[in-house]
Amino acid sequence: MSVQKTANPVELEARRKVGVAAAALVAPGMVVGLGTGSTAAFAIAELGRRWREEGLRFTGVPTSWSAAELAREAGLLVRTLNDVDRVDLALDGADEVGPGLALIKGGGAAHTQEKVVATAAERFVVLADDGKLVDVLGRKWAVPIEVLGIALRPVERRLRELGAVPALRKGGGKDGPVVTDHGNLVVDARFPEIPDPAALGRALDSIPGVVEHGLFVGLAEFALVGSRADGSVRRIDAEPRRA
Repeated sequence: MSVQKTANPVELEARRKVGVAAAALVAPGMVVGLGTGSTAAFAIAELGRRWREEGLRFTGVPTSWSAAELAREAGLLVRTLNDVDRVDLALDGADEVGPGLALIKGGGAAHTQEKVVATAAERFVVLADDGKLVDVLGRKWAVPIEVLGIALRPVERRLRELGAVPALRKGGGKDGPVVTDHGNLVVDARFPEIPDPAALGRALDSIPGVVEHGLFVGLAEFALVGSRADGSVRRIDAEPRRA
């Protein structure tokens, strides 16, 4: 299910306000990474309003097929990462936001392209409601891992050795597994908790057949976090901030 289908109205309103605040960061002439998910979708919608009503002109680099479709529907100029020589700012959501703005992403199975765009960006800003904040990563969400189909079983065995319970993500409205925009499978690796996301990320990177994982460490400059209680939006800076 999508985030929009499972989130309640209070959560959606908090995410909408974060999306509006994020869109305010975009200045004319920027190249902007456009994230995937409900909070990023609100940012895209607000950027579309600014394009129409304020004459804001910038270039959007979507992080998934769905983000590209939303951006086109909003009337935005869309290019691929290969078409631009820089990304000034990337705006994207997260499934969990932990200490130091370490993240779990990939609920929409777009984390490979999301990480490529976030890494390429001069500034990466995370968008979330306060229900996404956790003291330790992994307590609510499994780590999504994009895997080559031919390597599924060896990758699952290695994940078990690392202490995870892996599960192949199944498709909704279709028989069989989820297939990413890049034609690969997604394994959700459930760890009891992840006290050292950087170390786990390195271990996952070393597994042959893993295309990319959903641990984002040391990438975000700051987060915009919406309160479910009063709708306010606050900024949380990473410590230390990325150079």
